[in-house]
Amino acid sequence: MKTLKLLPILLVFILSSCSSIHVNADYDSKADFSKYKTYAFHKAGVDKVQISEFDKKRILHAIDNELANKGMTKSETPDLLINIITKEREQLNVNQFNAGFGYGWGWGWSPFFWGGNQTYINSTPEGTLYIDLIDAEKKELIWEGEGVGILTQNRDRKEEQINEFVAKILAQYPPNQTKK
Repeated sequence: MKTLKLLPILLVFILSSCSSIHVNADYDSKADFSKYKTYAFHKAGVDKVQISEFDKKRILHAIDNELANKGMTKSETPDLLINIITKEREQLNVNQFNAGFGYGWGWGWSPFFWGGNQTYINSTPEGTLYIDLIDAEKKELIWEGEGVGILTQNRDRKEEQINEFVAKILAQYPPNQTKK
């Protein structure tokens, strides 16, 4: 009976560990997140992001949608300024195995089996998206979310992937602050 009770928890854990995007967030524990109702993009910071203008627009549009779903509105006199930062790197995977029968004595070439050791290397682009929320009045960072995942070059999948990145990152905002 105990096994049946633990099964749903185990299933949720397994499914969440299969996600292709890993998120993290940090925040200022002294900030009162309930007072932030409006936002604007930090133009100087967003302009510095070195990605295509199309991807930048996709990210900003996804942030607009997620914040609207949280009841926030865009404003000329915002409570929050939003900045984004992106990073990309190649993730290398190296696999090596014996392509022969695996019989023989010691290391090196042997005429008694075929192939020898085979090494395969593949690289995958991995991207990181940071979303920074800055108190507009104090000009201080109050929250930062980070998402890391494999990037796609498929134009049809890009928008869906960016929406997923942003949604998973902003799902952590506002943080659950418990009073001590």
